Amino acid sequence: MSGETIAPQGRPASIDTALARNRGFAAAGGHEGAVVLPTLRLFVIGCLDPRVDPAHVLGLELSDAIVVRNVGGRVTPAVIEDVAFISQVAENVLPEGGLFEVAVLHHTQCGAAALADDGFRQSFAARVDADEARLRERAVTNPIESVAEDVDRLRGSKALSSRLHISGHVYDVTTGLVERVVPAE
Repeated sequence: MSGETIAPQGRPASIDTALARNRGFAAAGGHEGAVVLPTLRLFVIGCLDPRVDPAHVLGLELSDAIVVRNVGGRVTPAVIEDVAFISQVAENVLPEGGLFEVAVLHHTQCGAAALADDGFRQSFAARVDADEARLRERAVTNPIESVAEDVDRLRGSKALSSRLHISGHVYDVTTGLVERVVPAE
């Protein structure tokens, strides 16, 4: 724990460390020039696993992309609503042409594989009062297959603009490389 601040009760001071870093960010003007619509016209859907933060693995800067993260980086109804929302905002600003690319990013060694385990899934379903079958669908045991399923789910959604380009990618946690596995339409 060298260099780590300790909060009262012996807990690591995670938010305190992050807030201190924020002070440096603000003092350096890191927030200046940030815009709402992504400068790379990119919307990334990724996993919440800290090893696969899209900002880091894709080298993104502030305002480059919109990034949504959840368990497994799966396309859920909530994610579709988020994409639909920003699409409608973009359509008001960009009356013609493509809006942006939605890149679904899954990864190897994903912890969401636990949702394929009956015991884990049953216990988790009880904990969050969720439908067990729905949770099973969110497992990531083969990221190439799951990313293709999610790209299809997005492409088939009536809520999304036809002006979106949707692609699928897999990040290999061992090599650090992201490979495109489903090209954008």
